[in-house]
Amino acid sequence: MAREEDLPGHAASTLDFDASRAEFEELARSAGATIAATLVQRRQRPDPSSLVGQGKLDEIVEAVASTNASLVLFDHDLTPSQLRNIESRLPCHVIDRSQLILDIFARHAKTREGQIQVELAQLEYQLPRLAGRGRAMSQLGGGIGTRGPGETQLETDRRKINLRIDHIKAQLDDVRRIRHQQRQRREAVPVPVVALVGYTNAGKSTLFNALTEAGVLESARMFATLDPKLRQLQLPSRRKILLSDTVGFIRNLPHTLVTSFRATLEEVERAEILLHVQDAASPIREEQKTQVERVLAELAVSTKPVIQVLNKVDLVPPQELAHLSSDREAIPVSSLQHTGLEQLLTAIDAALVVDPLVESSFRLPQSEGSILASLEGGAIIDEKRFEGNLVFLRARGPASLLDRYRRFRDNHDSSNQR
Repeated sequence: MAREEDLPGHAASTLDFDASRAEFEELARSAGATIAATLVQRRQRPDPSSLVGQGKLDEIVEAVASTNASLVLFDHDLTPSQLRNIESRLPCHVIDRSQLILDIFARHAKTREGQIQVELAQLEYQLPRLAGRGRAMSQLGGGIGTRGPGETQLETDRRKINLRIDHIKAQLDDVRRIRHQQRQRREAVPVPVVALVGYTNAGKSTLFNALTEAGVLESARMFATLDPKLRQLQLPSRRKILLSDTVGFIRNLPHTLVTSFRATLEEVERAEILLHVQDAASPIREEQKTQVERVLAELAVSTKPVIQVLNKVDLVPPQELAHLSSDREAIPVSSLQHTGLEQLLTAIDAALVVDPLVESSFRLPQSEGSILASLEGGAIIDEKRFEGNLVFLRARGPASLLDRYRRFRDNHDSSNQR
């Protein structure tokens, strides 16, 4: 792997070098690579023709020859001319950071929706890089960067590729229309959406499973979850929400991916509350938090209410955990050990403004068993007593539920004024 650090255009950050390199190596492993060698270079500005300069390029050529490597990965985006110039010197395939991330997305996309979103991102990324790579791009392969975007062969003819892009965008418009129809049906009954967001591998899917028992895939590999998951969840107040698990973010996330996955990320845009899940044990947690906030700003959702969730606190040393616990704005949890989950649910309850909690009193006949069951199942009963054939209830619950039975309200009780 040839790695570039501190170049203009590289996201300005305070990433610890070892942690940054480890992240890129994990990306390579997630794509199925076996790392043969790592080369590091620091320079004031990128070489316009080869990014790394001729001296470093000679060193890469020697490393490829000595390790018999079949692929060189750059932790930096390459311009089309840089890519052509580097490949002309090397006897193997070369891909940059964005193409590596796109390949991982292609590997993990399981649903038809996910596959066409990845295909669109790959086509838009590869279109300006067609020149000089016609033969390689007209064939489907089995290695990293050659997996091919979907079911069709990628032709070198720009007109055909643009036609394919237009076709995929039309398919995504259909996906958005179907999602809009589904969302309209959901909104007929006010069930707010709470979306999990965060850096890749922060433990969002594990937390999603801990809260909902959904059984979605949990993996240490990056971007293991691409397709959105929605599950209903009941809060301590008995209000119900839809919890959404979304794709993880990463620094320098290719813009084509953010654009292509907008249909999937619409759940984030529609969510009332965002749960920003962070890896409390990561040495670069603050930097990861900043990168997620940048993507949220790009999606124009940074003004939404956000609950900060510090996951994996079971991996944090006690002295550091005491420091984390002092942050009153963040909620420490362990998805694996199921600790802190009640506190998190209470915080979600307090942050919800849609379908607010109200208190009402009711007098209704004992024969209305279905209504009694509905109130006791969806609200907190503070008082219950029998008065002949009537039942008196004082309940706290969602306004949408209590208003449904307003004809049985006890108008003489002061709680109905709240």
